[in-house]
Amino acid sequence: QMELEALRSIYEGDLCFRELSPVSFQYRIGESGDPKAFLIEVSWPETYPQTAPVISMDAFFNNTISSAIKQSILDKLMVEVEANLGTAMTYTLFEYAKDNKEVFMENQPVNTVTSVSNNISTGTPDVPPSKKKEKKEQLSKTQKRKLADKTDNKGELPRGWNWVDVIK
Repeated sequence: QMELEALRSIYEGDLCFRELSPVSFQYRIGESGDPKAFLIEVSWPETYPQTAPVISMDAFFNNTISSAIKQSILDKLMVEVEANLGTAMTYTLFEYAKDNKEVFMENQPVNTVTSVSNNISTGTPDVPPSKKKEKKEQLSKTQKRKLADKTDNKGELPRGWNWVDVIK
């Protein structure tokens, strides 16, 4: 099967792609941990590509996606299938799903109960609020030199540097 060889070489090393059998393939659309990621499975009947491949979203991976969304994704994929009947289309279907992931999943409520959100609460935030203030503005070399002139070697300003000169 030429298409099989092509798929193997195109998706070699692609962790989203899985060959379940020489006529059945899974592709994960979206990064692992993306609440809107989904898995499509394409299987080839004996008469493929003259007849449509079987596209399924029954994978356990999709169990948080509403059946209405799954059905609408399958419907859109079937339109692509009709347009490509008679040609090797598995790659086309996977790429089509990738390109349209946002559209496919726009009505999918992001399920906050899934394990995905747990990492957010347990993980430490990148920048604790207290740290933010410490970032100094970038100074030019001359500004730094001026600052160095005013300060002693420890970077401490001499006592009274900012006193108002009352004498004048």
